[in-house]
Amino acid sequence: MREYLDAFIVAGLVALFLITFVVRTFYIPSESMVPTLQQRDVLLVNEFAYRFGKPHHGDIVVFKPPIASPDNFIKRVIAVPGDTLRVYGGKVYVNGKALNEPYIAQPPQYDLEIKNYDIYVDDGYGYEPLSRTNANIPPRSLWQAPDRVPSGFYFVMGDNRNDSDDSHVWGFAQMHGRFASGPLAKKETTAQFTGRAFLLLWPFNRLRILD
Repeated sequence: MREYLDAFIVAGLVALFLITFVVRTFYIPSESMVPTLQQRDVLLVNEFAYRFGKPHHGDIVVFKPPIASPDNFIKRVIAVPGDTLRVYGGKVYVNGKALNEPYIAQPPQYDLEIKNYDIYVDDGYGYEPLSRTNANIPPRSLWQAPDRVPSGFYFVMGDNRNDSDDSHVWGFAQMHGRFASGPLAKKETTAQFTGRAFLLLWPFNRLRILD
């Protein structure tokens, strides 16, 4: 009996460690990641993923957004530091190549381009840069090139492209540090990637690994 009890105690401690420091659950509050993720889905998030590594193209990430929100956001990483990015004619181009995106709900109904140390968006009224007051756009000193994603910054989008509050609205997500600009820049708010979603846990009939 004591051997069984010791095993249960060890298993419980391991589970507690994993839940506290490595894995957490995440509830999907919106439809911004449809059709990949549905509202009220529950995911498992690897909180250890970015402690010693960096986000990669296509990762579904949980992070603190550079806008006032009590919750973390979940989006897909589209462009990483050093990438060029353009959205044109319903296609997303990274480093000049159109992405194959079978996971999106609809093609984006806006055009976008990273250029001149800013993110320019055309919603049908011509290209305009995002407001540095409301969007997280780093100062020129943090850019390595005027048309490439700066180091430490990431461009993220929801799979439901036309109903997603993402980087085309509020600028770059940040790996860590204080937000470069935007509504949270002057507050005691730390930018960070919480982790990478790796398993759709609930509902059970949709249980699967997230690629």
